[in-house]
Amino acid sequence: MPVEMLTTLSDREVVDRVRNGETALFEILMRRHNQRVYRAARAILKDESEAEDAMQQAYINAFLHLEQFESRAQFSTWLTRITIYEALARRRKRRPEEPLSINDDEGHGPEAVSSSEISPERQAYSGELARLIEDAVDALPESYRAVFMLREVEGLSTLETAEGLGVGEEAVKTRLHRARAMVRQTLSDRLGASASQAFQFHAPRCDRVVAAVLAEIVKPVSGPH
Repeated sequence: MPVEMLTTLSDREVVDRVRNGETALFEILMRRHNQRVYRAARAILKDESEAEDAMQQAYINAFLHLEQFESRAQFSTWLTRITIYEALARRRKRRPEEPLSINDDEGHGPEAVSSSEISPERQAYSGELARLIEDAVDALPESYRAVFMLREVEGLSTLETAEGLGVGEEAVKTRLHRARAMVRQTLSDRLGASASQAFQFHAPRCDRVVAAVLAEIVKPVSGPH
């Protein structure tokens, strides 16, 4: 049966079928969660190309460890956590001398981001508010940027964000409050519904990531796990 006809299956049903050898159905999971996975990686790496590479590896890691997924959990949360770990590993490798700040709340008050960080030239040549939001979010400290991306842009709950980042719910609430203050300082009252339009992962890139991952996971598999 074509993959397109199976898209009504739940994540858990798809996972079970992939575990039983229907490897190609992993495409459903990728297409279903590409936006969230991209935003999680992009929040940490601040680079579109590197985020895309991190996505691919995160999907491969998830596939290789699919037996470790516990059905009582949300697959999206489990996948987001794998993506965050992969992105953080790449960030450490790229900048080993820079301390990891994903769990660091020190020294990052609202004054840490000023509106001058968005260049006048970029504003003049970009009429899209989404691009201005991306600039403002990229300027956030990493620990706040990840929370803002997952909560405000992707729409995860406080609990889902906390589980994905491996922190407490109160930490998520505090960081989100501070991140909003920083972004408002840059964008004033132009924040809001437009945030959901930022960091889009469009169809051509979605197809590219899906094809690359499937090429890695389907080829060596000849039968059920």
